[in-house]
Amino acid sequence: MTQILHLNNVCKTYFLGEEKVSAVRNANIRINKGDFIAIMGPSGSGKSTLMNLVGVLDIPTEGEIFLEQHNIAKLSESDLAQIRGRKIGFIFQQFNLIRTLTAKENVMLPMMFQNIPSEEREKRALMLLEQIGLKDRSNHRPGELSGGQQQRVAIARALANNPDMILADEPTGNLDSKTGHEIILLLKNLNKKGKTIIMVTHDINVAKEAKKIIHIVDGEIK
Repeated sequence: MTQILHLNNVCKTYFLGEEKVSAVRNANIRINKGDFIAIMGPSGSGKSTLMNLVGVLDIPTEGEIFLEQHNIAKLSESDLAQIRGRKIGFIFQQFNLIRTLTAKENVMLPMMFQNIPSEEREKRALMLLEQIGLKDRSNHRPGELSGGQQQRVAIARALANNPDMILADEPTGNLDSKTGHEIILLLKNLNKKGKTIIMVTHDINVAKEAKKIIHIVDGEIK
C-alpha cells in the first residue's frame, strides 16, 4: 500500500506569553493512498493543530512529517505552498468561496497558481462542476447558491489540481442533516474512486462514515 503521509513523533508547542502549551504531543500517524480517516476530538483537544500539521499548513516543533518521503519540516514556506497546491485539496466548514467570483471561477482559481493555461482551467472546472451536478450553476456567484451547493463548489475547487489527498475540516458543520449526508456520500464516492480523504469532525455519526477514526484528547492520539 502506498504511503502518502507519515507523522513521526510529532509535537507542536505554542507559547502564550510565558505559558507553554503542548497542542500536539508525540503524534504517530500513517496515511496510505485510498484511506478515509476521520479525526475526532473535543474543543481544545488539538484536532485543529493536528489538521494543520496533516495539511502541511504548519510545521512541527519536534518530530518529522514525511509527505511522499519528503520531510516537510526542512522545507521553505514557498516550497510548502507549492506542495500544498499540487498534493492536497482543502474543504472548509465556511466554504471559503470568493464572493465576487462565479462557481466556475472559484474552481479555476487553484489551477492559476499552478500555471495551468486558461483554456485548460476552464475546461477542467466545467468538468468538475458537471461531476458534482452543478454545471448549470457555473456562472452563479456564491450568494446565489444554497449552502449545500456552495460546499459542492468547494469540493470541486479542492479537486482542481487533482490532488492525492483531500482534507475536509468539518465539511458538514454548516449544513442541515440531509444536505450534510449528501456531502458525505460525495466524499465517500471520491474515496471509492481512489482519493484519500482526511476529515476533521466533532460529529460521531459523520465520523462513522469513514473507514478509520483517530481520536485526539489533550494533544495525544488515543
